[in-house]
Amino acid sequence: MTSSPRLKLFVMMVLEFFIWGAWLPLIFGYLPSLGFSPGQQSLILGAFPVASIVGMFFSNQWADRHFAAEKFLAVSHLIGGLAILGCAFTTTFLPFFLLMLVHCLLYVPTISITNSIAFANMKDPAKEFGIVRMGGTIGWILAAWPFTFIFVDWAAVSAAAPVGFVDWIGKALAHPLTGDRANAARSSTFVVAGVASLVLAAFSFTLPHTPPKKAAAAGDKLAWVEAMRLLKHPFVLVLWLVTFVDSFVHNCYFNWTGVFLGTAKAAGGVGVDAPWITPVMSIGQVAEILTMFVLGAVLKNLGWRTTMIFGILGHTARFAVYAFFPQSAELIILVQVLHGICYAFFFATVYIFVDAYFPKDIRSSAQGLFNLQILGLGGLVANSICPWLMQSVFTSAKGVNFQGMFLVPLVVSAAAAVALALFFHPPKVGAAQIVGGTAPAH
Repeated sequence: MTSSPRLKLFVMMVLEFFIWGAWLPLIFGYLPSLGFSPGQQSLILGAFPVASIVGMFFSNQWADRHFAAEKFLAVSHLIGGLAILGCAFTTTFLPFFLLMLVHCLLYVPTISITNSIAFANMKDPAKEFGIVRMGGTIGWILAAWPFTFIFVDWAAVSAAAPVGFVDWIGKALAHPLTGDRANAARSSTFVVAGVASLVLAAFSFTLPHTPPKKAAAAGDKLAWVEAMRLLKHPFVLVLWLVTFVDSFVHNCYFNWTGVFLGTAKAAGGVGVDAPWITPVMSIGQVAEILTMFVLGAVLKNLGWRTTMIFGILGHTARFAVYAFFPQSAELIILVQVLHGICYAFFFATVYIFVDAYFPKDIRSSAQGLFNLQILGLGGLVANSICPWLMQSVFTSAKGVNFQGMFLVPLVVSAAAAVALALFFHPPKVGAAQIVGGTAPAH
């Protein structure tokens, strides 16, 4: 991290994921408070995965073939930042949806682009990517903690007349906003995200120059077509399909965990106060720092398949705790550490795998092929059915049946781990010929 280019890549990741982490965890509770129907909520939440699908065919293609990646990043975050800022100042469905759609169409492709910029400027991605990508984890954590104080009832704190800093902190955390006032405060998440996006737009011009690459072969002008052709290889197709399933499970976590944590114990939830919901969820990102740091060593010792299986089973274990120990707040909070394994050992490993096995002239589109599942189709399916499952299928006069609901992703993730163990067999060292490229030893 002492070299300037790597430090810039690290800061790039901090800002990139700070933007997403600022608004995502709390939007699931915010949208119902605006009076949006489950269908309208699904449309808004679906903007993010739809943007991933669109980006696969347009944005990533443009970055691969026509536009310097760092300049593409700057323009995207300038326009996308202004759009997400606008979400803070509207409570009407149509303008909110359109602003979120614009933001997502411009933001989502930059996740692939930042990966591409990072991989293009690394000597040993298997060793270096985990450390650089750790910046994204730190960015997500940094986005969570300011809202601890945004959701404080400062009038009540002032009336309590705290004496000294320690007493002030104690009284601040003991007086959270509730009801409509807490919901109104959630609009600030979009302001924070928008400002961070504009900062990254400016910072992008300081990043290492990453020019587009010409097609490796005549006629290969459409990078996304070349990326899609890689699915003819069975091990690529298996990983791509399992990635969809794991993405669905991953998005179940984001759809349901905030509500589960905030629901009173009497109603089957954990009973966490509003100011603490985002910090509790950020515990997983704290653990992710460690897992990102050791990812290179884990890959070297366990290999691709075993590392990814552990990543998927992290979801299985976490939802098992949710389902069978819902009244144990301490255990629910502790199990958040598995999020680090879930993300680093599967999703980050997939990104490294793609860079290792896929041709460099379609770098962004190859990343986009898997982001189509990670950020696109998996999220689209989850965001479409999770509100319905929670608010209709698993809700009765007694409240939400959290146990039954959490068994769904538990079973699905376990099945995905078994499928990966049985059917994912990447070529051995030196044996992979992927569109003329040779996979390195990992």
